[in-house]
Amino acid sequence: MSTLASADGSTIAYEIDGTGPAVILVDGAMCFRDAGPMRPIAAALRDRLTVVLYDRRGRGESEDRLADPTARADAVAREIEDIAALVDAAGGSATLFGMSSGGALALAATAALGPDRIPRVAVYEPPYLPDPMLSSATAYTSELAAALAADDRAGAVELFLRRVGVPDAGIEGMRRSPGWDSTLALAPTLAYDDAAMGDSRIPDDLLQAISVPVLSLAGEQSPGFLRFGAEGVAAAAQDGEFAIVAGQTHDVSGEAVAPHLIHFVAG
Repeated sequence: MSTLASADGSTIAYEIDGTGPAVILVDGAMCFRDAGPMRPIAAALRDRLTVVLYDRRGRGESEDRLADPTARADAVAREIEDIAALVDAAGGSATLFGMSSGGALALAATAALGPDRIPRVAVYEPPYLPDPMLSSATAYTSELAAALAADDRAGAVELFLRRVGVPDAGIEGMRRSPGWDSTLALAPTLAYDDAAMGDSRIPDDLLQAISVPVLSLAGEQSPGFLRFGAEGVAAAAQDGEFAIVAGQTHDVSGEAVAPHLIHFVAG
């Protein structure tokens, strides 16, 4: 493991492994290097790509010096600065691959950092929503902000878990597990993913500001609303491509997604 200092002084933990063009893996909500899909994905990529695996701020072994975690614009800007520092560590240019809400952050960073630093970007099932589902996103944003303002970390985590479809029995099992305290430590970062998602509409203006190739992926067996977001990103981008990952759900395997990413990044 290595560390670097982001622009605000936060220490960001990361690893670099592999051979070939660089790709930075951007996790979604509640995930970090050792809790989520990115380590298996990194293992499936490293024979063809140089992979940067990192803990987003406030997760795993990365610090977070953001004074107010509920300041949505500041949160996104600081995370883009983290990615900029990782691009420098990777040699000055790197593709981004973002999972779920990490895809929204990857798109925002691509627009902000420009084509010389981010020559292409890939996302997997960014959860942008059709209009009939937007009211649920607005309610979640409000309820999450209230829980975090009250330092109700359990309430914030439970809001997120219910939003992604975990049943009450599953949440109760998590509450009784030895890892629950570690899960609660991640609660403030839920505001960062919510901020990256904006109002949960497909960000047409942002996508039109991205001049580099955009690959947007969805699992063959995922719910239709997740495919909606992925298809919408590809359609709105200047140079967008949509592809289905055969046999996969939102919990995509490294072996399944790797061929798509290797072809996109390395040809």
